[in-house]
Amino acid sequence: MKRFLRLSPLRRLATVALLCLAATGLALGGRAALAEKPAPAADYKVGDRLAPKGAAAGAFREISWDDLIPADWNPEKFFETLDLSDLQDNDPRALEAMNRIRAEWDKAPVVEKLAGSRVRIPGFIVPLESDGKTIKEFLLVPYFGACVHVPPPPANQLIHVIPDKPVPAAWNMAPVWVNGVMAISRVESDMGTAGYAMRGIKVEEYKEPLPR
Repeated sequence: MKRFLRLSPLRRLATVALLCLAATGLALGGRAALAEKPAPAADYKVGDRLAPKGAAAGAFREISWDDLIPADWNPEKFFETLDLSDLQDNDPRALEAMNRIRAEWDKAPVVEKLAGSRVRIPGFIVPLESDGKTIKEFLLVPYFGACVHVPPPPANQLIHVIPDKPVPAAWNMAPVWVNGVMAISRVESDMGTAGYAMRGIKVEEYKEPLPR
């Protein structure tokens, strides 16, 4: 328990979501279908995040995923009423808790002042529209496996991206930098609800060292 309390608020919520998912005995169903091809970076594990460069790149200001979270948003409020210590497989209480978390995450608040900003941010690609050769639309997610191997993160941790130039289909779940113009737009898809949208002016492979 002490180790759990030392986690950041969003990592606590992710942990709770995974516990709920395990207790419900639910499969991820269609979400896994888009990840049948192995990711280019096979050394990444579910939950791995990308290290920022900490430097501007031309006209784009680098931001982190934490910058997408309003300072006054308190995701820990769920822990006041949730008790998962005695849940068993297929426990209906787990499904109820998971549904509550999902509903709150899907309406998570965003940072309005980011609208119109020219930014760059690292993340992983979850395809939404592909012709088998290229990906024309995707979700950018903050850690490996999000929306595919584990439930989607909050809406303020998902970015709906339409790149100016489609990216290779082989970049499914690949680590990338997206450089573009941020917008505030709630976009719902089978893979999750995004609180942000982005015109991907340039999408490039992430070539920093793997996380440790």
